[in-house]
Amino acid sequence: MEQKPISELMNLSGKAAIVTGGAMGIGAAIAARLSEAGAKVLIADSNEDAAKAAESKIPDSIAFTVDVSDESQVEAMVAKAVSEFGSVDILVNNAGIYPKESLDSSLEDFQKILAINLEGAFLCTKIVAKQMIAQGRGGSPRWSSGAAGKIINITSVDAVHPSGANLSFYDASKHGLWGFTKDIALELAPHNISVNAIAPGSIETPGTEYRKEISQEEQEVYLQKIPMRRQGSPDEVGKVALFLASDLSSYITGSQILVDGGKLLS
Repeated sequence: MEQKPISELMNLSGKAAIVTGGAMGIGAAIAARLSEAGAKVLIADSNEDAAKAAESKIPDSIAFTVDVSDESQVEAMVAKAVSEFGSVDILVNNAGIYPKESLDSSLEDFQKILAINLEGAFLCTKIVAKQMIAQGRGGSPRWSSGAAGKIINITSVDAVHPSGANLSFYDASKHGLWGFTKDIALELAPHNISVNAIAPGSIETPGTEYRKEISQEEQEVYLQKIPMRRQGSPDEVGKVALFLASDLSSYITGSQILVDGGKLLS
């Protein structure tokens, strides 16, 4: 097999990506790195204003407002990407919510979290995978190191081990997404589509702003649980997503990469 140079392995020119929850935080960082590598990016988000703001900062991107738990909206999202870019080669299922709940919460609360965090990833994967297969770019995986498609699911360290109480609904969704990742990797491998996951730990995003309200002493105690003694940045997840979206990860599928500063080791 011919060995490609690094510049070619990381080059996403001619590729088109969809990043759900792509307007802020981890999603925006992923979208920016994919764009930097040459991909055209559809920034999909439920927050229209934030998506448009991200579009103005990220080259070769378009904003699209979507509720990933609504199948018709997901279909429209994929159709928009194909119409604008001609294909969908990379899908990042990043959209998710992180509310604290308990057993006193309602069934509707539980279903809402699953609808966005897990069912949304299913719908996006189902519809995008159909498009990737129809494109038929990868050929037989036995003969080619190039992928017909790359699907990346953003799980969490909570997909491996709970990080605290009152996150049972969130943890159920993320454990489910990790299990979904592994089995869909088996299903799509014959089509030369890889499916992997990234499990972020504590990342400084708009969703973790509440931590700034705790005392300095409490923050120090929290950081002591992380061997690297700091929170991660969204870009530190974005760089791993770029690795999984590129040919650098050509023989990886059904895997989950922890980006947690070593937290699960402590």
